[in-house]
Amino acid sequence: MRLRPRALCVPLLAFLASPLLVLVQAGQADAHGDSIQFTVTGQDTGHVRAKATYEDDHDPVDERIAGTLTAVSADGRTRGPWRLVAVPGHAGTVTTQEVLPPGTWKVTVESGFPELGRGEGKIDVPVVDPRPGGKTTPRPARPTTSGTASAAPSVEPATPATAHAAARAGAESGSGPGSGSGSEGATAWLPWTATAAAVLAVTATTVTAVRRRRRSRTN
Repeated sequence: MRLRPRALCVPLLAFLASPLLVLVQAGQADAHGDSIQFTVTGQDTGHVRAKATYEDDHDPVDERIAGTLTAVSADGRTRGPWRLVAVPGHAGTVTTQEVLPPGTWKVTVESGFPELGRGEGKIDVPVVDPRPGGKTTPRPARPTTSGTASAAPSVEPATPATAHAAARAGAESGSGPGSGSGSEGATAWLPWTATAAAVLAVTATTVTAVRRRRRSRTN
């Protein structure tokens, strides 16, 4: 079986191109240089941030960086070494998962891959108020005895007892309702009262007579 010339060209070109790719990558590496420079850019709620660039062309390091961060405070406290982690969406920016406490710190960042690198910087971590926004809850205002509320006199609602007492006082003074017709009503009730008294007297006499007859019969 004879191979076509076109089929032989593809493997041959790939073999010849591989050294060229190596030379291109080596040229890019030489352009970047063989060291990394770290610049401490600040902190975010205690998380230190640093920018990693190649020392020769100052391009950001877009590869995974293996390195550590250490910090020393003004009073001699030390933190680290902490492992560097990449900040998503920011090429060449690294930070740590650990948090620095409040204070002034001298930070040192070092790397071993993809190139050796080092950088130093000083940052201040402020004290963060645990309450969101630092707002205070206002206290409710105390009621005061002065002002328009106390100026108005208090009026007590009328009760049945007070209404009855007022009506009685009006009746005694002759100004109450029905004071002019009181004597006429009393005169109208006199005949009925006399009749009732006569009926009671007759009834009492009859009962007494019946009792006497019963006693005389029994004797």
